[in-house]
Amino acid sequence: AIGIIWFSFEQNLPNSGKLAAVTAVREETLTFKSADKAIFYQAGPATREALKFKEIPPQLAEAFLATEDRRFYQHHGIDPQGIGRAVVTNVISASVAEGGSTITQQLARISFLNQERSLTRKLREAVIALDIERNLSKQQILENYLNQVYLGEGAYGIADAAWVYFGKSVQDLTLPEMATLAGLPAAPNAYSPLNDPEAARQRRNVVLQRMKGANYITAAEAETASQAPIETEQHQPQHLDNKAPYFTSYVEKQLPRLVSGKDIKTGGLTVETTMNLKWQQAAQQAVQDATYYEGAAEGFSQAALVALNPRNGEIKAMVGGSDFYQSQFNRVTQAERQPGSTFKAFVYTAAIAAGFSPNDGYLDAPLTVDGYQPKNYSKEYKGWMSMGQALTNSVNVVAVKTLIDVGFNPVIKLAHQMGIDAKLQPYYSLALGSGEVTLLEMTSAYGTLAAQGVHAQPFGIVRVLNREGKVLYDAKVQTNKVVDPGSAAIVTSMLEDVVNSGTGRAAQLGRPVAGKTGTSEEYRDLWFVGYIPQLVAGVWLGNDDNYPTGGSSGTAAYTWQAFMKQIVPDLPTQKFPPVPKLEGRKGSIKAEPVKPNSMFTGSIEKQEPENTYNQDSYSDGDSYQDGYSDDGYADDGYSDDSSNQ
Repeated sequence: AIGIIWFSFEQNLPNSGKLAAVTAVREETLTFKSADKAIFYQAGPATREALKFKEIPPQLAEAFLATEDRRFYQHHGIDPQGIGRAVVTNVISASVAEGGSTITQQLARISFLNQERSLTRKLREAVIALDIERNLSKQQILENYLNQVYLGEGAYGIADAAWVYFGKSVQDLTLPEMATLAGLPAAPNAYSPLNDPEAARQRRNVVLQRMKGANYITAAEAETASQAPIETEQHQPQHLDNKAPYFTSYVEKQLPRLVSGKDIKTGGLTVETTMNLKWQQAAQQAVQDATYYEGAAEGFSQAALVALNPRNGEIKAMVGGSDFYQSQFNRVTQAERQPGSTFKAFVYTAAIAAGFSPNDGYLDAPLTVDGYQPKNYSKEYKGWMSMGQALTNSVNVVAVKTLIDVGFNPVIKLAHQMGIDAKLQPYYSLALGSGEVTLLEMTSAYGTLAAQGVHAQPFGIVRVLNREGKVLYDAKVQTNKVVDPGSAAIVTSMLEDVVNSGTGRAAQLGRPVAGKTGTSEEYRDLWFVGYIPQLVAGVWLGNDDNYPTGGSSGTAAYTWQAFMKQIVPDLPTQKFPPVPKLEGRKGSIKAEPVKPNSMFTGSIEKQEPENTYNQDSYSDGDSYQDGYSDDGYADDGYSDDSSNQ
């Protein structure tokens, strides 16, 4: 019968060939790694700093051996002598003064079991301990144990504990401090020098006597160390903070879509992500600076930023708000806001793809179409202008006229193909960003232009591994060619002009940059989405309660620039693709012009001379601001540089 029971336990053992891998990670721990495989956050009971055996001071290891398992090198996982000695000691002291579990048994419990007090658990612990001894060397077992044993105050392993209690590395610990740590496994809270210094001192001295009894130290060393005071220097465990909380929350929510519920429940997963930690920190700084320095003056309390590799969709940085610990709402992925004039890029992309030229133009004059009256913020009209000029200076009337000639369906279809997931309505105000979209959608869609017309689905998880190192999920880049390269190059060139001489001047980097500003009604939403060939990033500023701000999209462009200035040294300067020949160019999609029931274009007092796309765009005095129509759909404004600082 005993043999049958033993056999049943053995059948449920962890895979013996992979014990070395799994003993390094607990089931309850979820580990997140950045693109360079560095750990940026661990949830659960995690060892923040693991040591190789050669990095562990021999005397520190001896302190634990003398206290927890003095016959460690003689037994094979279970020590009958140790069990008998513990029983005798406990009977004599009428208390649990000594445990009978070997270090190998403790490692088995730490790695695979819980703290349940039952005969079944003890039997499984013994069986697993024997299997560990068959598959790991004594050095591997001791290394794993010393890295994982819980020593109180959130410290798992000796390196964490040395920092938490003494503010030191293990190499700098004194003999009394080593003995103090070695006394903790039996009862971390009771023997903590932070909770009860006197109990910790008495327990430390017991450890010193055991070290002397095991001939690890001399009687003189034990006596000197036992007289030393316990001097602590409390610290939080290193690497305890989450270096990218919004991004971590985002990828954690993606996990159930990528791996099975069983694997998640089993736990111990390692999530390898796309995030660049250096860029993430730059993004967080840019968001904090925007809300701290500009927010109070301009009336916004929140900011969000996301950056993607447009060629493969990898999310390189994500900041969903000003303070994750005050609000976990992710304004990159969850907030649906009106994009204002940033949406104009899709109107003009559809026009160019339909065969229009950026030199084609319209009369910028009062317009009434089916009762809808788009207006320029300045209430002024400049007469005929090209689509290139109109985008550079974000003129509303021309954007609406372009939408009418291209058609609702082509614009909506192309915007969806480029990365917009939100439902878009066939209204004239669509040209001015009346729909509601997320920052991630807008940034991803602009990335399609950066990638020469190829849309890459954004993602944050590269691989998911279980405790044994088995790959449970391996990402596949999803791309789709949705805009012909020539059209993408033309629109990019138009968006370069926005940054070089239009509403996006605050985003200049001294290298090729394309992008567009956007503002919703009463400046409730301030946007800038821009890109260089290797990276696309989007910024949103505003208030969660939709309260109007007193700022401008120039601030969003400036925030974008503040972020990009920190990371462009990592990216060599590249030029955008050249603009193809415009004359005789054919479209790749078909326009479906809207047929209004009524359409009236008023007269203007002054007709500007015709300009071409390649000429300098006009300026309305010292600055140009374009605004919102009387139906409440807004556009963005740009003031001179001083207002954007």
